[in-house]
Amino acid sequence: MRIAYVCADPGVPVFGCKGCSIHVQEVIRALLKQGHQVELFTTRLGGEPPQDLAKVTVHQLPKLPKGDRAQRETAALSINLDLRLALENSSEFDLFYERYSLWSFTAMEYANAAKIPGILEVNAPLIEEHAQHRGLVNHEAAYEVAQRVFGAATALVAVSQGVADYLASYPVAQGRIHVIPNGVNPDRFPVNLNPSLPTPNDVFTVGFVGTMKPWHGLETLIEAFNILYGADNTTRLLIVGDGPTKDEVLQNLATRRLTQAVHLTGAVTAAQIPGLLASMDVAVAPYVHQSHFYFSPLKVYEYMAAGLPIVATDIGQISRLLQNRVNGLLCAPGDVLQLAALLYQLRLQPELRSRLGQAARKTVLENHTWDVVVQQTLRLVSSSVVEVS
Repeated sequence: MRIAYVCADPGVPVFGCKGCSIHVQEVIRALLKQGHQVELFTTRLGGEPPQDLAKVTVHQLPKLPKGDRAQRETAALSINLDLRLALENSSEFDLFYERYSLWSFTAMEYANAAKIPGILEVNAPLIEEHAQHRGLVNHEAAYEVAQRVFGAATALVAVSQGVADYLASYPVAQGRIHVIPNGVNPDRFPVNLNPSLPTPNDVFTVGFVGTMKPWHGLETLIEAFNILYGADNTTRLLIVGDGPTKDEVLQNLATRRLTQAVHLTGAVTAAQIPGLLASMDVAVAPYVHQSHFYFSPLKVYEYMAAGLPIVATDIGQISRLLQNRVNGLLCAPGDVLQLAALLYQLRLQPELRSRLGQAARKTVLENHTWDVVVQQTLRLVSSSVVEVS
């Protein structure tokens, strides 16, 4: 098939290093691997494409101008006109695949009018997310866009049950919502990869990967590590990533006199992640309690592909992915003592670490590769594609 992949979200640098960037790249990579032709329509490139995606035709949409929030929202809405023109000037496509963004509706409506299947991938309740964390001026317009794009799509792919529940609150979306969680590219995480930050054999490394944001639970992790380090000073904490709460993290570590036991990498590229995961003995996803947890965390899939034992918060999609004591350990949100106890148990039981890590990798290899994700997604519209073709 000839597939138009659309990402009009200015917050997603498609060839960047953010989690959303890796998501876009891996979906396109899986589509190409399965023999499809892909053309990319995007507002933000974020750098040069990886070598294996260098031949993908890219249609650059206008970048958002600097200015106040209201002006940027209006400019983002106007990009629908540019996208429409770009689609009209392109060759015909068999399928439209769009990553839902706050102000984009043209691709799904264009596909609907042409009776071509349109898949809308929804990763988050963006209206609420922007209103809470980034600021949103024109709520009414954002809601209208959501109504239009949800109503026009042939299939709505939610990356978690939390997102599916959000979509179900829109009557226009009823009957076309499908939960397909995120995945991982296991080729990036070969078995027995050399660690990029090796330590002596007696050092036990607790690891975290992600942006430093309040809901990721770094404060809980640091408190738990403080207990662990007090019991065993041959432990180390490896924090991979950067973010807006970095200063608070550094202050927290200094206050607890943990600076010498913690290594912060800062921002890293996707290519550096496998070696850093290989430098960990256990990986943690300590999300705080949230009444509407809608994430399908890429880092957890990457932890699993790397064959790491995982301690993660028992919440949302994570509870569906990890079976406690089968392919990971689950912890109550914000429970410092429980998290510390589980980390100490893993420190003392290398055979448990090995068993959980092997089971985690087996889970993603069988059910959660990007190839599987894309195959499941395309099946949602396979009959429509056959009719069109």
